[in-house]
Amino acid sequence: MRILLADDHEAVRKGLRALLESRREWRICGEAEDGQDAVEKAEQLKPDLVILDLSMPKLSGFGAARRIRECCPGVPILIYSMHRSRAFLEEARRVGVTGYVSKSENSSTFLDAVDAVQHHQPFFAA
Repeated sequence: MRILLADDHEAVRKGLRALLESRREWRICGEAEDGQDAVEKAEQLKPDLVILDLSMPKLSGFGAARRIRECCPGVPILIYSMHRSRAFLEEARRVGVTGYVSKSENSSTFLDAVDAVQHHQPFFAA
């Protein structure tokens, strides 16, 4: 599975890359450091899954998710964010993302979310 990873913090991207690539069948096909870059790379790379941070420059994770839905309608999207609130979960569902995981969750919960979302199964833990 080819994954596009978008987070404005390089250290977070590197950590997620290492965690995700611990699974042989998962590969990071691209990284983005802001929401606009995520949309452009999703359109170019056609990943199998997109992981988005919410708080990114140029375009928020929700804004990027909306645009990725337009250019890549079948691609599942997982929001991975520090924000834990019912309002964000509701907005994620409205935007049409497949899953939402808080950065305060443990790594096994994150991996469970990626596994569910790649199979187009909803996963919301925040």
